[in-house]
Amino acid sequence: MFNNIGPMGLILIAIVVLVLFGRGKVSSLMGEVGKGITAFKKGVNDGKAELENESAEVARDVTPAAADKDKA
Repeated sequence: MFNNIGPMGLILIAIVVLVLFGRGKVSSLMGEVGKGITAFKKGVNDGKAELENESAEVARDVTPAAADKDKA
């Protein structure tokens, strides 16, 4: 359906949106989209950091001490 939209089609759509909603509304909408993208990226980075911290805890050395080896 949208395979044939070229650069001229995109420009026409942008002009129609600008006429319908006005510059101020489009500007505030794009600002909100930018804030949403920033919040999403921050959440992804926080999730990665949390997973790295958990994997560091799991990967700690659990080798028995030398005194424990003599008991076996």
